[in-house]
Amino acid sequence: MKFSRRGFAAAVLALGATIAMPALAQNAPYTVISPAQPSEDAGKIEVLEFFSYGCPHCADFNPLLTAWAAKQQGDVVVKKVPITFGRAAWANIAKLYYTLEITGDLHRLESDVFKAIHVERQNLFEEKALTEWVAKKGVDAKKFGETFSSFGVMSKVKRGDQMAQAYKITGVPALAVNGKFLVGGKDFNETLAIADSLITKVRSEKSGKGAGKK
Repeated sequence: MKFSRRGFAAAVLALGATIAMPALAQNAPYTVISPAQPSEDAGKIEVLEFFSYGCPHCADFNPLLTAWAAKQQGDVVVKKVPITFGRAAWANIAKLYYTLEITGDLHRLESDVFKAIHVERQNLFEEKALTEWVAKKGVDAKKFGETFSSFGVMSKVKRGDQMAQAYKITGVPALAVNGKFLVGGKDFNETLAIADSLITKVRSEKSGKGAGKK
C-alpha cells in the first residue's frame, strides 16, 4: 500500500494540507533489489521504512509498524528513512525527522507530527511554522533551529534521497529488508507478514553461512 510519486505531488497544498490518494498495492510478495544495498551493521538484519510525514498512508502505517518493530528479535534493527522526491516542502519535514532524532524528541513527538499534519491540518512544511509547533511541544527552539539548519541534518536528508534512488523507491511507505528485498503486499498487515517471512529467510541464510565457516 503506497502513496505514489504522482499522488505525493498532490499531497502538499498551500497550507500544507494533504489529500488522501488511493493506495497502490504490489501483487508480488517482494521484489529483489538489484544491486543489493549494504546495511550499516552486517551483523544485524536491517529493515528500512522509506516514508514521509506528508504521506497519509505513512501516517496510517506508523502505529502498525511501531508495534511490529517492538516485537522483533534482537538481531533485527528497524530504521526509518524520510525522503523528499526532490521537493523543498518535503525536505523540511525530512529535516524535522532528523532534528527531532538528534534533540531526543523523536519518540515522544513522532505520532504528534502525523496527527498535526493529517488530522489537525497544520502547516508543518515551512520552517517557521514547524519551529513554532515544536516549541509549543516543549522542544528548545534555539537548539532545534540550530540543528535543523545544520550541515549534518542536511547531509542526512541528501543521503536519504540517495538511498531512495538506489533502492528504486517510487512510492511510500516502502519497506526494504536487509538491502535485498523490497516488500510488497495488498495491505499493511500483509506487508508486515511478508517482511516477517523475509526476515526469517535472511536469518536462515546468515545462519547457513555461519555454519559453513571453520
